Amino acid sequence: MTGLCESFADVRTDRLVAILLMLQRRERVTAAEVSRELEVSERTARRDLDALAMAGVPVYSVQGRGGGWRLVGGARTDLSGLTAGEARALFLAVGPASAATPAVKAALRKLVHALPEPFRVQAEAAASSLVVDPHGWGSSRVEQRPPRFLDELQDAVIRGVQVRLGYVDGKGVGTRRTVHPLGIVAKGPAWYLVSHTESGRRTFRIDRVSSADPTDDPVHRPEDFDLAESWREIADEVDRRRTPLEIQAVCAPHGIDVLRRALGGRLDVGGSTADGRVEVVIRGHSESMLAGELSGLVEWVEVTGPPGVRDHLAAIGGALVERYG
Repeated sequence: MTGLCESFADVRTDRLVAILLMLQRRERVTAAEVSRELEVSERTARRDLDALAMAGVPVYSVQGRGGGWRLVGGARTDLSGLTAGEARALFLAVGPASAATPAVKAALRKLVHALPEPFRVQAEAAASSLVVDPHGWGSSRVEQRPPRFLDELQDAVIRGVQVRLGYVDGKGVGTRRTVHPLGIVAKGPAWYLVSHTESGRRTFRIDRVSSADPTDDPVHRPEDFDLAESWREIADEVDRRRTPLEIQAVCAPHGIDVLRRALGGRLDVGGSTADGRVEVVIRGHSESMLAGELSGLVEWVEVTGPPGVRDHLAAIGGALVERYG
């Protein structure tokens, strides 16, 4: 089995190197072109292109007509300085750079140092310009296609320039302001721009952007800014606003994984009780909605408060007995 896994890794490494060489030769490549030339499915091609970006290679995607994948600034890299082990470690990296092994970090440094001097800053910016959060906002309605100004804003983030932004908020009120783009976030099918403004950090839903005019003025980026950490704070705050009610409960230890799958980020797990169960806090929009969710989890969960949720659960139980008992 080990030999089979190593053979698969070798094949994928060769394929990823081939994709990077395609990017060196051309202004851009599409998943369809990679699929045809390397004789793999488009799904595999897209996954490989994503793996390059996640590993820190300075590539980024451009949506819409004339889109595809490009090297930052049209840069060219020289792979001749990479050892086979470093190349494999680099191209098989699937996690954030903070979790990279020393071999991956060494390979990344060689790639960045091989770029022409004007492109190095942009290469490093591209590697940290995008966060992908696969979970949407519950059942909220979001756009299904990449929004109109995504390319312009992504480019502004990578180049580090300010943008004169037109924006229409959720109430339909339009405004114009100059923002300092710090990063792009894809949450489910929705896209967000995280920016610094005169009023502090702000997040804009990109499908509500009415105009985006890049300037030549550089972005003022806080020295300690981290896009992934910033987005976690933003998402946590949004979740708290969307789910203002908290209930307390105890859960059988073997039911914690069930709760995590059912509730996601709305579940906080605490310590153990004297009888071996686990204390949990669950967030939701209302008592009745939470009672409806938890009524199917009664095998594992006992709600201890507030009383209103327990009353709703009792009413649901009574109605079930009356109908089916």
